[in-house]
Amino acid sequence: MTFINKLSAAWTANDSLLCVGLDPDMAKLPAQFQHDPQGIYHFCREIIDATADLACSFKPQIAYFAALSAEDQLQQICDYVRANYPHIPLIMDAKRGDIGATARQYAREAYDRYGADAVTVNPYMGFDSVEPYMEWSERGVIILCRTSNAGGSDLQFLDVGGKPLYQHVAQLVAQKWNQHGQCALVVGATFPEELAQVRAIVGDMPLLVPGIGAQGGDIAATVKSGRSANGSGMMINSSRAILYAPPQAGEDFAMAARRVAQETRDAINHHRT
Repeated sequence: MTFINKLSAAWTANDSLLCVGLDPDMAKLPAQFQHDPQGIYHFCREIIDATADLACSFKPQIAYFAALSAEDQLQQICDYVRANYPHIPLIMDAKRGDIGATARQYAREAYDRYGADAVTVNPYMGFDSVEPYMEWSERGVIILCRTSNAGGSDLQFLDVGGKPLYQHVAQLVAQKWNQHGQCALVVGATFPEELAQVRAIVGDMPLLVPGIGAQGGDIAATVKSGRSANGSGMMINSSRAILYAPPQAGEDFAMAARRVAQETRDAINHHRT
């Protein structure tokens, strides 16, 4: 099954546009995981089990694992998702940006080593930095377009032939780069007007949308601006707000994560039609 088909099925099966980000920070993990050599894996596994029926995708951020020399635990987590929730797309958030043989190795890392359904990439070096990923024709390539950080405007708003650079990127991907129909774009929830402009350019192409939750993006504005014609079309990511949700009375960390994930999923759905 291709990335896009798998994502479309997950949107429907779980009635969800919520992407759960996996960004394990040892300083924020519950005490029982702090001194567990497999603590990152065990923590993420609990989060996955608690939210799997509420998510359209899971998105581990590779830097959080690599910084702790926890790539083996990341691989275990990816194996766990594929074994237990094979219907939910696994997105490797790596934002790779290189060319040729090096880009091909990054693709092998994401697709072959970790078994990801899709990977995030940086288009700054042009199509040369995206093309090697196309060798895996059924996998997704999610390209940075209008990012959620304020500093993104330093480059993404530069004028390119009468349009801002981020719109040029969106047009390139939609019209030239999407060779196998498995591309998507990263567009931040913190800029709903730009999100709407990207949607108008790319049609029903999926958008990975960070920036709600801890970054403060507005859910109603995000859904209104970014939904596709059938009310889907997005993977709206929330990481820290779900992973480290403060437990209420009688809850453990996983129950708190599930509660916030369900509240977020339901808030998104409220604005889809």
